[in-house]
Amino acid sequence: MTINENTQKVVLITGASSGIGEATARLLAHKGLQVVLGARRTDRLEAIAAEIRSKGGEAEYRTLDVTKLEDMQAFVEFAQDKFGRLDVVVNNAGLMPSLS
Repeated sequence: MTINENTQKVVLITGASSGIGEATARLLAHKGLQVVLGARRTDRLEAIAAEIRSKGGEAEYRTLDVTKLEDMQAFVEFAQDKFGRLDVVVNNAGLMPSLS
């Protein structure tokens, strides 16, 4: 993936606390994109965002439950408030049936 350094894209990533979502966030931030991380595990999001920032990247995070429409709307608004726009959504969050 080649990113023009003069183009600051803002990318929202759901399911960003581990696995493919985390790897995507790290890669895109490394390539110069601004990433907004969302998932239920806020402690993981905080650590990932801090590591991205420590390497010169731009990352924000917010607790997100993709099963709630209000959470998704607030997540998009959060990104727009932080960066002024939203360019890409990586809808990576997985849903599983509850076993309880």
